[in-house]
Amino acid sequence: MRILGIDPGLQTTGFGVIDVAGHALTYVASGTITTTHLARGDLPARLKALFDGIAEVQERYKPDCSAVEIVFVNVNPQATLLLGQARGACVTALVSCNLAVAEYTALQMKKAIAGHGKAGKPQVQEMVKRLLNLPGLPGKDAADALGLAITHAHAGAAMARIAEATGTARKTSGMYRQGRTY
Repeated sequence: MRILGIDPGLQTTGFGVIDVAGHALTYVASGTITTTHLARGDLPARLKALFDGIAEVQERYKPDCSAVEIVFVNVNPQATLLLGQARGACVTALVSCNLAVAEYTALQMKKAIAGHGKAGKPQVQEMVKRLLNLPGLPGKDAADALGLAITHAHAGAAMARIAEATGTARKTSGMYRQGRTY
């Protein structure tokens, strides 16, 4: 199975692609999609750049599913709204490519990767490097995206089995496919 992880951001969106075979994880690709070359006040153009970038990554690497970070509320409500719009563009691009979208909080990802939810960016980068046997540290945004893909590789199947056994879908992390389910 090939998983695409997305760490949404309005200026820089990270992506990471891994292959999963049983418990073995294999690095495929990672990088960032940036909108810093566009005018800061041109929100529609920046959202289109994110949408097109995600579609291009999907076309190139052909993932089977995806995982996206859930937006948290910042102290600055305007920044939160802008981040939410960037995340919406990313999720829309994934859904338009017919990919299932799993959502995880930053806390869930950090717990899965580093063992505790208060891990800093350098800790996440180091653990992603170790888990995927990378020769060097990935960038911060790419490391978070790879971390989301790893989290989905480890937790996604278990969460699906729990939901199937109990007859309930996840409440805190939705899945997209043909609309949103809870």
